[in-house]
Amino acid sequence: MTDATEHLVGKNRADALPKSWEPGEHEQALYEGWVEKGYFTADASSDKPAYSVVLPPPNVTGQLHMGHALDHTLIDVMVRRKRMQGYEVLWLPGMDHAGIATQTKVEAKLKAEEGKDRYDYGREEFVDKVWEWKHQYGGTITTQMRAIGDSVDWSRERFTLDDGLSRAVQTIFKQLYDAGMIYRDYRLVNWSPVLETAVSDIEVVYKDVEGEFVSIRYGSLNDDEPHLVVATTRVETMLGDVAIAVHPDDERYTDLVGQEFDHPFRDDLKIQVIADDYVDMELGTGAVKITPAHDPNDYEMGLRHNLDMPIIMDETGHIADTGTKFDGMSREEARVAVREALAEQGRIVKEVRPYVHSVGHSERSGEPIEPRLSLQWFVKVEELAKMSGDAIRNGDTKIHPASMEKRYFDWVDNMHDWTISRQLWWGHRIPIWYGPNDEVVCVGPDEEPPAGYTQDPDVLDTWFSSALWPFSTLGWPEKTPDLEKFYPTSVLVTAYDILFFWVARMMMFGTFAGKNTPEILGEGVDGRPIIPFTDLYLHGLVRDEKGRKMSKSLGNGIDPMDWVERYGADALRFALARGANPGVDLPIGEDNATSARNFATKLYNATRFALMNGAAVGPLPAREELTDADRWILDRAEEVRAKVDAYLDDYQFAKANEDLYHFAWDELCDWYLEIAKTQIPREGETAQGRNTQIVLGRVLDVVLRLLHPTMPFITEVLWTALTQQPSVTQAPWPTAEDTNGGVETDDVARRRIQDAIKLITELRRFRADQGVKPNQKVPAKLDFAKADLAGLENVIRDIARVETPAEGFAASASIEMRLSQATLDVALDTSGTVDVAAERKRLEKELAAAEKELDTTGRQLGNEQFLANAPEQVVEKIKVRQQVAKEEFARVTARLAQLPEA
Repeated sequence: MTDATEHLVGKNRADALPKSWEPGEHEQALYEGWVEKGYFTADASSDKPAYSVVLPPPNVTGQLHMGHALDHTLIDVMVRRKRMQGYEVLWLPGMDHAGIATQTKVEAKLKAEEGKDRYDYGREEFVDKVWEWKHQYGGTITTQMRAIGDSVDWSRERFTLDDGLSRAVQTIFKQLYDAGMIYRDYRLVNWSPVLETAVSDIEVVYKDVEGEFVSIRYGSLNDDEPHLVVATTRVETMLGDVAIAVHPDDERYTDLVGQEFDHPFRDDLKIQVIADDYVDMELGTGAVKITPAHDPNDYEMGLRHNLDMPIIMDETGHIADTGTKFDGMSREEARVAVREALAEQGRIVKEVRPYVHSVGHSERSGEPIEPRLSLQWFVKVEELAKMSGDAIRNGDTKIHPASMEKRYFDWVDNMHDWTISRQLWWGHRIPIWYGPNDEVVCVGPDEEPPAGYTQDPDVLDTWFSSALWPFSTLGWPEKTPDLEKFYPTSVLVTAYDILFFWVARMMMFGTFAGKNTPEILGEGVDGRPIIPFTDLYLHGLVRDEKGRKMSKSLGNGIDPMDWVERYGADALRFALARGANPGVDLPIGEDNATSARNFATKLYNATRFALMNGAAVGPLPAREELTDADRWILDRAEEVRAKVDAYLDDYQFAKANEDLYHFAWDELCDWYLEIAKTQIPREGETAQGRNTQIVLGRVLDVVLRLLHPTMPFITEVLWTALTQQPSVTQAPWPTAEDTNGGVETDDVARRRIQDAIKLITELRRFRADQGVKPNQKVPAKLDFAKADLAGLENVIRDIARVETPAEGFAASASIEMRLSQATLDVALDTSGTVDVAAERKRLEKELAAAEKELDTTGRQLGNEQFLANAPEQVVEKIKVRQQVAKEEFARVTARLAQLPEA
């Protein structure tokens, strides 16, 4: 701010601002101006220290939801601040091709509009249709990112299916394959019969469903001959039963272990009785049916006991290849038919009873997931997981908050091999080709498949390409200037719920690529593999104001774009950042948005008012030329600046913004602005008045810069009006020199102002209790010298509306007040200032309101059912309301007793 150091700026600058803040009239134009000027474009050749973040890529099918809005806001707070601190900042945007979600959406569209499915087109033509959809509809979320102010480098936007990322995917697949870390095998997977593909754990949602508990008798129907009874909620799976397991210590079944029973419907299967510690002998009959190809626990037991694993359902969830009359039936049809057939044989030993249990459903298509043995491609994760865990243990990457480390280690230290193949057409096709004599070839990005070979039809799990995101987006496997400048990235920001599915996999592939291509990615500490990000910040999930998960069924979801339209992007961002504590869920509702909007309005009005009163930017006067109030507000600005810096360095967004909120509202707007009015003469100029204008301008300048990362739009408008500089996005981040000149805090000034505030507050409260009108002055006698407040007498009298008493002053009331230097007696004359009848009427109305609140809260807190079901925070709010009502009742009652009879 060179110009600002040469002359004062600010006098009559209020004309540059509209009378009120209307976000919708400014935000879009401001954002596009920033982009056009290149404020967010990173320069890989810069000498500045690098700071880089990759945006967690939203699905190309997606729209901005509150979780995105929180994620994007917190990242934007960090990168805007780092730009102001002098870093070369890259925030790289992009989108995920979202294999299942996108293919499902396009298939539904084609079915609705043309009555066709993908098979009617064939693979190539269908994929072309998906690309057409992507180009037409896939940009919704990027428009919304602009609306909330994401300061991303749009020139570097990436897509997980673009040519560069496809090359990266093929490269790392081949590296892993050649290292023996990718293999193909039959394993149990989550299978979607509607989508006809394996799906990942994150794409499975659990719902309580009403089922039935069926008890089946295996073995002889004669009670004196060998038999066992097992219970199941999925009776149709007994078509694939190959064993019954009992606990090895269960004496009831010792003689049966090792025996075989005939299968009730299949001659090709025998039911072995096996012993395994997994069985709980106290649960039910202590015997468990084993269907290895259709149950995760049974599958593990099948591996331990080398059991056969017959698959009894095809890809669409229909019974198949059992050789029974049930072949061709859906799972649901077979559930009834098998139960009835067992009953006919006399094998249903108890009445079938209803049973509510949790069942996994496909997130995309809605049907129950079928655990199913399937031929899939897998990544061996043992070595990769160890490198990922070591990166955290060695401190190469730090997790914030540290309490999340345990969740991370619980996952990576116990990880199972990762299913990476999906039976889809949209995605990265697996670069495996099959030839004669069962030959298999993995083809790299610069290689051609042998003539006559056929490519594997499956595509890779979407998380496979996302796992490369931090370095593939910067050009890997090529050595690029972006990689050299911005890798490893500085921090990854994401919600804790995808710690396992995405974060751990980025760590696995990042450390693997770092180990295998150090000439491209560089070397880590002490020769260890380089890591994809140095810090990992995990925030909580956004929930409704009652702490419930937002969902369509509850109807409690909030569209962030609705808040942008109604309250402005700054209000949305501030509401989210103010509640964002590391690793803790964020309950949010309309009150948060209203409060944030009110704060923006307060900030706008205060700045406009300050400009009308000559707030200026310029060199600070010497400390000795400043009043106690001037020194106090500068020192408080420095204390807040230092705390905000420390909090943001530690990812404590909520604490940083809470401190800024209270300083700006409670101290700057509510107190210093009032004090400044008394120090700036209404007519003419004085040295003290000019000093106060400079201090006011300085503190506003600092506050606006500190708030800019969270509230970029309104701070841009206010800061440029205040300073006449081009953009706050290019302003330096405040330092101690900017706030109070870097000097030591003036404790005497602090103490005096705190005493003055306490005195004014008590005088205001007393006046209100006495029914004195706000603008009416009251004579008051008090010893300012005794309280060491002589220099603040005019300020106190002006703000508290108490005037110097005239000759013959007679007090009608007095109050005693303990301040830091003395106990002060204040004598006031309020006689003749109160309309007793009107005041009694007003107080009786307040008393009735307090009684009603006490009755309402009392009934709620006396309702045991309500207390048992209501969230803790709701109950706590009601208790606070009740306490406030009690205090109000006591205050009003006391005041009524003091009033003379009308």
